[in-house]
Amino acid sequence: MSPIVHGFDPPERFVAGTVGEPGARTFFLQARAGSRVVTVALEKQQVEALAERIDELLDEVMGSPETEALIPAVAPQDLTDDDPLETPITEEFRVGTMTLSWDAQDERVVVEVFPVGEENVGLGDAANEGEETATEDEGSEVLLVRMAAGPARAFAQRAGKVVGAGRPSCPFCGEPVGAEGHLCVRANGFKRREP
Repeated sequence: MSPIVHGFDPPERFVAGTVGEPGARTFFLQARAGSRVVTVALEKQQVEALAERIDELLDEVMGSPETEALIPAVAPQDLTDDDPLETPITEEFRVGTMTLSWDAQDERVVVEVFPVGEENVGLGDAANEGEETATEDEGSEVLLVRMAAGPARAFAQRAGKVVGAGRPSCPFCGEPVGAEGHLCVRANGFKRREP
């Protein structure tokens, strides 16, 4: 069976967002082109890692002499997207693994998102030379997003804001503090053991 590829080349919108209150949020990636919207659920740490890696990849590519495209050092102001996720939110799958690459021929960031339990296989484009390509027996679904550097920086910036908008950290122990507070080991008389 061939995998279902939810392809966006490029998306009109590709964002990370949440639903729920801090401490009980569900994280999503959402891509839109016209009336077609694909939403996948993932963990906070996955959003954070993807944003960091996109920034690192673009910083690396920006310094490469082979790159002809203009790679912005920060997200362009006109690409800032603080709007909520598109509704209704219908989860296609829960994210297991993701791959990130730079397509040097088209000078685009390529993000491949696979469901939990699926193999981390490339789809066989110029960005993935030397990697396996998906065959009929591999993978059931994948979200494939190809975007220019500016929108990729904007995605990373928004994702960083989304991750940082959670529960505040305790100034004593660094653990998250919920609306009901938390039992802080350091503020309640417990001392750290000295080595």
